[in-house]
Amino acid sequence: MKHIFKTGNDSTKPTFLLLHGTGGTEEDLLPLAEAIDKDANVLSVRGNVSENGMPRFFKRLAEGVFDEEDLVARTKELHAFLDEAAEEYDFNRNNIVAIGYSNGANIAASLMFHYQDALKGAILHHPMVPRRGIDLPDLSDKNVFIGAGTNDPICSAQESEDLKSLLENAGANVELHWESRGHQLTPGEVQAAAQWYMQ
Repeated sequence: MKHIFKTGNDSTKPTFLLLHGTGGTEEDLLPLAEAIDKDANVLSVRGNVSENGMPRFFKRLAEGVFDEEDLVARTKELHAFLDEAAEEYDFNRNNIVAIGYSNGANIAASLMFHYQDALKGAILHHPMVPRRGIDLPDLSDKNVFIGAGTNDPICSAQESEDLKSLLENAGANVELHWESRGHQLTPGEVQAAAQWYMQ
């Protein structure tokens, strides 16, 4: 998978897995990593799926309707890539925190839904529930931040609440942060994520 890796200044810190939104690239979220913890490693990945020339992490059938078969396959592919990257760049595989926006947040949530030890935690900006009606692994030592917009036309408030409930029911500690905005990523939301991370 096309990616950027930057070694941080402190090997005890997590490796941030950056996952962009639809039409983004591996450059997009680098400023977020800098704002949240400038000493962490950064592994920023570009989605392998193209939708009308726009990179994504998995296919969709329509706005808000995921191609579940492709989602499962792409989640597996990303999971395997993390194993390889940890070996290649010599970082702690058990200390990865995903930072995802929109489509990237969805694949990060999907990693947690499908693999118990894929991520140590996640900062999910405007995610949806990746899959419904499946049993989640035990996520009891995982910390998750969800950033949501009360007027988000793509990701309803109910979607954010549902994702929080599903993760909490699997044992995760979840903080749901609201901004009175739409689907865009605001400085206030990034600041809230940084404060949550520092706790």
